[in-house]
Amino acid sequence: MRSGLDKIKILLGLSIALWGSAASAQKTSLFDPLDGQLDMSQYLSENAYGFLPVPIIITDPAVGGGLGAVGLFFHEKDDSREQRLKAMRSAEQNASRYLLPPSVSALAVAVTGNNSWFAGGGHMGFFKEGDIRYTVGGGYGDVNLDFYGVGDVELNRPLEIKTNAGAIIQRIKFRVPESSWFLGFTQNYIRAEISPNSLGALDEILPPEWSDSLKQILTTNITTSGLGVVAEYDSRDTIFTPTKGYQYQLESMWFTEAVGSDTEYQLNKLQGLHYWPLTEQWRMGLKLAAEQADSDGLLPPYATPSIKLRGIPAMRYQGLVVGMAEAEVVWAANRRWRGVAFAGLGRASNRVSEFSVSENRNTYGLGFRYQIARRYGFDMGMDVAKGPEGYVWYITAGSAWAGL
Repeated sequence: MRSGLDKIKILLGLSIALWGSAASAQKTSLFDPLDGQLDMSQYLSENAYGFLPVPIIITDPAVGGGLGAVGLFFHEKDDSREQRLKAMRSAEQNASRYLLPPSVSALAVAVTGNNSWFAGGGHMGFFKEGDIRYTVGGGYGDVNLDFYGVGDVELNRPLEIKTNAGAIIQRIKFRVPESSWFLGFTQNYIRAEISPNSLGALDEILPPEWSDSLKQILTTNITTSGLGVVAEYDSRDTIFTPTKGYQYQLESMWFTEAVGSDTEYQLNKLQGLHYWPLTEQWRMGLKLAAEQADSDGLLPPYATPSIKLRGIPAMRYQGLVVGMAEAEVVWAANRRWRGVAFAGLGRASNRVSEFSVSENRNTYGLGFRYQIARRYGFDMGMDVAKGPEGYVWYITAGSAWAGL
């Protein structure tokens, strides 16, 4: 079996070979004329089929590791391209950050060590000079994840759950005139078949007082379909790897029979991202997030809020009420390379009244970034994080915090 380092070398080697062959065919430079360093800006914007291959090296112990790839396709209008070309010739590091972001499409596929797999894609579009933002994504997969319980409802030992699901997610936002505020609508549809991989062990694993409720959500074919509203404030200098500005987003969704959902509940999400430049070399970021599912009973594992922090396996700590905070400090060694240090904590509970006494789940870690596309303010790199269960490392493209 190949080591993690061998896998990285293989994927990076294939990516560089792919970029190089495509760039040669299109007579496109892979190097920035300003500093002579590897840079994908020209390749991404000036080729009809230019895309950024991002290797996915999955080290999450929840799925037993794995490999995959994402192809990012940047779509840019001619006038925006000219503005960015002009900005690229400037020696100012952030010359192009406040320009209208390009639309981006993505295709992804991944396979893991515990026989999970996923394939999907999406598109993020900007229209009317960025006054309308539209995001759509969908995919299909077969995912095996350990289920530990929900909040204070804990299993005697983890139970591997098989979820075969297809999903479609859409969001559209409209700018409030002459402001950084956006208002819009969101839609979420997931059709899933859920079953334990060890049916015979259910009675031994499930807590007796919750056995019937858990059996119902862990052995079911279910559709969750919801519609909602979203309000957002966004003053970030770029959507890809922000260095200054703020983004606050509040989202409420209603899952009801009227829109095809087999179970009824309300899901509320609040997230705040903060980016502060401290000096020319140092900057700081802070993420605060909370999720609350208002439901009369337990929800399927994939629909239940969970702590999402670097260092915590997917869906490891779930609850109907979840809160997270993560801070990071970034040091710019030069125009291209940066070091990152971060720490976070999260809590999960089934009741708002018990959230304040829930156990803290702490994480911390280090990472690095390389600015692979200066024209778009787009960084790539790697993070190594330590959580309650051990170390996990990630390939990071753009920001480690999703805020689209």
